[in-house]
Amino acid sequence: MTGTKILIVDDELIMRESLSAWLARDGHAVTTAQNGEEALEKIKQTRFDIFLVDIKMEGMSGLDVLKHIKEDDPEPAVVMITAFGSVPTAIEAMKNGAYDYLLKPFDPAELGVLIEKIIAHQAQARENLFLKEQIKETIRFESMIGQSNPMQNVFALIMDVAPTDSTVLITGETGTGKGLAAKAIHTNSPRCDGPFVIVNCGAIPEHLMESELFGHQKGAFTDAKETKKGRLELAHGGTLFLDEIGEISMRMQIDLLRVLEDRIFYRVGGTQPIEADFRVITATNRDLSDAIKKEAFREDLYYRLNVIEIQMPTLRERKEDIPLLAKHFLHRFSQDINKSIDQIDRGAMDEMMLYEWPGNVRELENAIERAVVVGKSRNVLPEDLPFYCKVDPDIPLSNSLKEIEKNHISRILKENDWNIAKSSKILDIDRSTLYSKIKKYNILKSN
Repeated sequence: MTGTKILIVDDELIMRESLSAWLARDGHAVTTAQNGEEALEKIKQTRFDIFLVDIKMEGMSGLDVLKHIKEDDPEPAVVMITAFGSVPTAIEAMKNGAYDYLLKPFDPAELGVLIEKIIAHQAQARENLFLKEQIKETIRFESMIGQSNPMQNVFALIMDVAPTDSTVLITGETGTGKGLAAKAIHTNSPRCDGPFVIVNCGAIPEHLMESELFGHQKGAFTDAKETKKGRLELAHGGTLFLDEIGEISMRMQIDLLRVLEDRIFYRVGGTQPIEADFRVITATNRDLSDAIKKEAFREDLYYRLNVIEIQMPTLRERKEDIPLLAKHFLHRFSQDINKSIDQIDRGAMDEMMLYEWPGNVRELENAIERAVVVGKSRNVLPEDLPFYCKVDPDIPLSNSLKEIEKNHISRILKENDWNIAKSSKILDIDRSTLYSKIKKYNILKSN
């Protein structure tokens, strides 16, 4: 590859000239040194990507040159050049950090293959290092990976609000990472050593929510066989994260507002007031302003929760992050299931960049996991992705908007074996709307 800097260190002029001519023909930037001392001087002036070093030279040996190179910079690849009788020395050199060795005499094609292999290896190592640095940089953001402007703005806001005790409302579509943002705020706050208590308000039935939040005394109700601390009490000294806050009932909204005002509450069936010191972070994918208009959410509670709002961008708004996220998930899942999948095919990446991602980062994560599991090659291919499909010959093409919608719905239903719940989620519509469209377009389930 053009621009690769190679230093040849050999005390034989004919060897230096031959190697230099071969490598220069392939477009590499070649420099030569006739001994180890000269090589070390050139290293001080220029950083080289690859070294070709003769093992036996007058004065400083090839092993000594190798030692100096690796002490100065461990990243460049060093290839030792040796005669047959010095193979054991070459093997010793590899133990000391040499990349490989070439046995004299060797063919120019053999050298070319080795150089290209080294270049590819170094490129992969740099990419892995970049990914590791990106991941390292975002550890404080709890695996929130992103280099786009929208995500950098989120990171900056998190760092601004984390040191405070202000209540934070995190909004955004499902799968955008609201929970990760909440954990990142906690991790970077003075409360980081305290508990991070999560309450999924949409998953707890209304009749159990009071006991979950406030706890209960033994005998408070039929199944209360022992006293239990609630999530508010467990969050003392830390952070209480109320996910899907828009799903709690009006009655619980009143109770929660009271607690947020004075941080005092009672267990169900209890008479002793309990004080708890915790920070509150909430999240929702609902439009709470609209819920207020519909009298489904209290306005006073909304303003209590929405001291600072963090709006999580959709994946559609940060598509430049898709390659970084996809490679991160690929690395993780290929390690998890011990499967060698090295990279993502260009066609597969194009498909991901064109796709609209209604499920956001969570959908991307699931897509890569599926691709790793079902993939048959060392690369993720377009057909490994769950949303990829070739043109269906059974569905005619049309420029009509209605026909396009009908065909798209038909394809999604067919791909998901007419699983209405799954199909409606992919289409980002509710099930009743999907049933209406099936009836409207007279979409029939094929056998």
